[in-house]
Amino acid sequence: MSPHAPFRRRVRRSVAVGAPLAVVVALVAAGTAAGAPAGSQAAHVTRTAALGDLPLGAFSNALLPGTVDNDRGVNLGGIGSDIYPAGRNGEYWTVTDRGPNGQIKVSGTKLRTFPVPGFDPAIVKIRASGDTIKVLDAIPITTSSGKGVTGLSNQQGRDEAPYSYDAQTALSYNPNGLDTEGIVRAGDGSFWLVDEYGPSLVHVSARGKVLTRYVPKGLHLTGADYPVVEALPAVLLHRKINRGFEGLAQLPGGDLVMALQSPLSLPDGDAGEASLNTRLLRFSTKKRAVTAEYAYRFDPVNVVDPSEDDTSELKISAVVAVGGDRLLVEERTDKAARLQLVELGRKSNILGGPYDDDTTSPSLEQLDDPAASGVPVLAKKLVVDLGTVSGVPQKVEGVARVDHDTLALINDNDFGMTDGAGAFDAQGPLVDSGIKTTLVYLKLPHGI
Repeated sequence: MSPHAPFRRRVRRSVAVGAPLAVVVALVAAGTAAGAPAGSQAAHVTRTAALGDLPLGAFSNALLPGTVDNDRGVNLGGIGSDIYPAGRNGEYWTVTDRGPNGQIKVSGTKLRTFPVPGFDPAIVKIRASGDTIKVLDAIPITTSSGKGVTGLSNQQGRDEAPYSYDAQTALSYNPNGLDTEGIVRAGDGSFWLVDEYGPSLVHVSARGKVLTRYVPKGLHLTGADYPVVEALPAVLLHRKINRGFEGLAQLPGGDLVMALQSPLSLPDGDAGEASLNTRLLRFSTKKRAVTAEYAYRFDPVNVVDPSEDDTSELKISAVVAVGGDRLLVEERTDKAARLQLVELGRKSNILGGPYDDDTTSPSLEQLDDPAASGVPVLAKKLVVDLGTVSGVPQKVEGVARVDHDTLALINDNDFGMTDGAGAFDAQGPLVDSGIKTTLVYLKLPHGI
C-alpha cells in the first residue's frame, strides 16, 4: 500500500459527502464560444478542467500529521507551479510552490507574509477527468529526518524576512525551506525540482525525501537537514528576490535545463529590472554538474503583453523539452504569455566566460544588443501567443507536451490569495480571490 493511501481515502470521503470538486466550465476556442470549427487554423482550447475546494489543513495533515494547526480557510492551490506527464492519459505530476504567501505594506515597507507557516510543499499527482481536476496522490517534500521542509525563507539578509498572516509577528527563517517550482520525473522514479530561494536544483526521492540540493558556489547555506552541494555558477548569487529558477525541462538524454525566471541583478537591481537578458543552464545528472549556460533574450514587454509597460514584469515560468535539444520557453507577465521554440546549440554555450564573472562591465544584463557584443543569444521562433487564445487562464506556470500538436497548460492560482491587509477578514479567514487552479488542453494548428 502506498504510504499516502490514507490521503487518497480522505479525498474520496470528501467527494462522497459533496465537496464541490466539479466546476462547470465552458469549452471555448479562439474567436468562438463553443469550440473551434473543423479545419480551424488557429490555436484553440479543446478541454478545460478545474480543481475544487479541498481544505489546505486537511490536505497537509493527511501527509504530515500536525503540520498545520490553522489553515485560515485556505484551500489547496498553487499546484500549477509546473506540470509533467505521469504516463497515463490525462494524468500529471505537479508541484506546489512554497505555500500561501503575500505582501502587506507596514510603515511604507512591503513585508512577506506566510499565513500557513507549517505548510509543506508537495508533489501532487492529478488527473483531468471531464471538467474536474482530481487529486490522485500527494507526496510531502521532507528532510533527511522525515520532517517537512516548509516553504519559509532560508537566510537572513538574502531572503525576505517571513511574517505572520497579518505582518505583525516575525517568523523564524528555515534553511530547509524550499520555494519549489519546476518538476520532472526521472526514469528511476525520483524527481527533480527547482527552487527560487537559492536558486537551487533539488533531487528528491520517489517518496519525497530531499537527496541533494544543488546551490550556487558561495551561498554558504548552513543548518539544512539534507545534503547541500555548491555546484552551480556563483554568478547566480545575484538572482532577484523571488525570481530564482522557475522553469525545468528534461532532455531526452537525461540532462536538465533550468531557467532563471528573471535577469540577474547585475551589477545592481536597477540593471536587472530594466534588462531583457536572462539565462538557461544545462545540468548533467550523470556528472552532477552544470555543463552549459545560454543567454536568452525576452521580447519587449509590450510585445508579450500589450497592456504592460514595466520590463521587470517579464518572466520565464516554464521550459518544455520537445525533442532533441529543442525547448518551448514560456515568456509571460501575470496577464499574458507567449511560447517560443529554441534549440540549444553547442556554439551558444557561454558557461565559464566573462559573463559568469560578476565584475565584468557591462554585464550580460546591461547589454542592449548582446549579439552585437558577440554573445550567442538563443534564436527563437514564436509558436503561440497565449494572450490571443480564448479560454487560457492568466498566470500559466506549467506547460506539458501531450502529443505533437497538443499542450496541457496549468495556472498558479496563488492559493486564492491576494496581497494587502484585505486578504483576510477581521476574524482571520481568507477572503478568497475566486481564481481556481485550471488545466486546459491547447490544440496547435501546425504542431511542434
